[in-house]
Amino acid sequence: MYGDVVGIKDLDLDVYPGEVMGFLGPNGAGKTTTIRTCLGFLQKTEGDVKIFGKDSNRDSVEISKRTGYIPGDFDLYPDLKVKTVLNYLLSLSGTRSKEKMLDLAERFELDLEKKIKELSKGNRQKVGIVQAFMADQDLLILDEPTAGLDPLMQEEFYDLVREEKEKGKTIFMSSHILAEVEKICDRVAIIRDGTLQVVEHIEKLQDKVGKVMNVEFREEIDPSAFDIEGVKDIEREGSELEMIITHNIDEVIKEVSRHQIVNLNLETFSLDQLFLRFYSEGDEDDDG
Repeated sequence: MYGDVVGIKDLDLDVYPGEVMGFLGPNGAGKTTTIRTCLGFLQKTEGDVKIFGKDSNRDSVEISKRTGYIPGDFDLYPDLKVKTVLNYLLSLSGTRSKEKMLDLAERFELDLEKKIKELSKGNRQKVGIVQAFMADQDLLILDEPTAGLDPLMQEEFYDLVREEKEKGKTIFMSSHILAEVEKICDRVAIIRDGTLQVVEHIEKLQDKVGKVMNVEFREEIDPSAFDIEGVKDIEREGSELEMIITHNIDEVIKEVSRHQIVNLNLETFSLDQLFLRFYSEGDEDDDG
């Protein structure tokens, strides 16, 4: 609760050892509030939060020793060098070896000699990534971890997450980008207005959401040619067709290739489109 305002409510979620769980929601949905409550930074007003079987408030110090964390509003001492900050944070974890810290800094092209205030937003985010992963802890809680990273560094981060998963680490990662969690997560939990909307295995979510294909042909095409299982909501405007594909995409591509193509675009739904498409009906029912 924030005064009379409820931050999160009726949120019942289990995260299993060794999985990558995506925590998805628009900005302001309650992702950061949930994470800060789990870590004991915010006091819960009711309910239980347990990590490693321990209470998030009472045992927060013990939990933090086994947890790496990237906050959503990552900020540091501006006048200190990057290496000074990382060495200090590493010492707090009880880890003596700097090997992983140095490897990660090199991997993410992070200049350890620069002062924090000299770094761009993307490079400050790299500091956050290095400090979260360098102590080799069992659980990684990452709040919007790719914010500010360029596409190449985002891909490097995704590779790092996959590697840590292979080592048996548990990763809980918030994002507001659907395509991002699709790349690396085993399951996804979607939150909106502080309430958990759905928890799905990523494959099932992909089937539910589908992809949007827009094709411009050289001539007008009869939409009935795409009456294929897994294709829905076909719309035609002149020589352009737009459709949603949940499966059998290979059959769709075969049909498309039978015609002359001017342009083709295939994309994943944005998070806003997902909510609009799959949850607006429920809202209408509630209002009625």
